[in-house]
Amino acid sequence: QVQLVESGGGLVQAGGSLRLSCVASGRTVSNYAMGWFRQAPGKEREFVAAITTTVVGRTYYADSVKGRVTISRDNAKNTLFLQMNSPKPEDTAAYVCAVHGGGTYYDVTPAYDYWGQGTQVTVSS
Repeated sequence: QVQLVESGGGLVQAGGSLRLSCVASGRTVSNYAMGWFRQAPGKEREFVAAITTTVVGRTYYADSVKGRVTISRDNAKNTLFLQMNSPKPEDTAAYVCAVHGGGTYYDVTPAYDYWGQGTQVTVSS
């Protein structure tokens, strides 16, 4: 069993920056791909980014955030990160990290087995 706890959310002005963290406990997640999703009120949960288990970690990004966010991981600390640069008001959402369950798909929720509770990011104009 894996537990995930996100942190780092808050209020940020458009054009600022944030770094979200996701600490996993219960067991190591170094052998699993990881992902970030987000959900805004009234909208479906949306894929943001994913990172694989290779040495360097191959990454995947949604078109809506590509170039503005960077996903990374620190396996020694069992932690996943999401760096957000130049956030926009439309990035406002609850951001959730997740442990991938295997397979070759990374951008859909059924591909992930464990989910955190989320951290709220609010971007003001």
